[in-house]
Amino acid sequence: MELDLENPLTISHDIHSDTLTSMFSLESDHMPSETYFQTLQARDLDISIRREAIASISQLCCNYDNLLQYLAVNYLDRFLSCQGMLQPKPWLIKLLAISCVSLAAKMKKGDFSLADVQGDGGIIFDPQTIQRMEVLILGALKWRMRSITPFSFISFFISLFKLEDPPLLQALKARAAQIIFKSQKDVELLGFKPSIIAASALLSASHELFPMQYPCFKKALSNCSYVNKENMLQCYSAMQDIVADGFDSVLEMVSSSVTAANVLDHNFSSSAESGKTTVTGLTPLRLERDMKRRKISEYCKDHRVQISQIQNC
Repeated sequence: MELDLENPLTISHDIHSDTLTSMFSLESDHMPSETYFQTLQARDLDISIRREAIASISQLCCNYDNLLQYLAVNYLDRFLSCQGMLQPKPWLIKLLAISCVSLAAKMKKGDFSLADVQGDGGIIFDPQTIQRMEVLILGALKWRMRSITPFSFISFFISLFKLEDPPLLQALKARAAQIIFKSQKDVELLGFKPSIIAASALLSASHELFPMQYPCFKKALSNCSYVNKENMLQCYSAMQDIVADGFDSVLEMVSSSVTAANVLDHNFSSSAESGKTTVTGLTPLRLERDMKRRKISEYCKDHRVQISQIQNC
């Protein structure tokens, strides 16, 4: 049976109350150990090994969907938290990455070929070697492969917002998913439960897409009996820093066209008709806000979101 990351514990697409309660009660079993985050914080080498393994997983999954990559990284973190960090050997890190992707592909039942992803160059592992590593991973994870992830809670939390328009729901869900994908690589969020990451991602997405309704969405999540409000706000704060990093390349491109002497006193505004960029005297903070607002506006337009259709809470 193919794993549905949004509803991992049942074969039905409907989330019943007992299933939902089970996911919240069992989600800690699908997280890295409590000491894993502390270990990564204490040693730069361990962070480097994790980063290299994730980069290898990303490369292996480049022709597949993001959910496959997310599941593979989930297996990676849970394995490392149980077994301890690997020796910094490229072949061993690659073997672990391939094995995690292979297991994720089996759970997703995707069209996945080890021969295709390994390519013709570099280190090539035979199927038996990969299978032995898979068995080690399965043992460390206690065969809990139907992972409870942030995606398992998205639909439930969205239902609290009482949005009825499909384009709005899809836009909010899609943006939250983007934030979750990006946040997985950040060590700072490893200590938060999947449900808290899901709630924080939706909070971040709603703040971007529906700022007028954001206070109501925040209240709805904070009042949920399954959510620890303090943890959610801590996670949300860390997540905002991660999301903001996505605009660094844009800001670097903008700043490269002004001098060091005037960068603190200027702001860019673009003309959609002429395609030219002009400079007006404002601050870098305003610059970043405008860039973010423009990017969000384009995102909403791409998803055919009509913000005006949302009713006040």
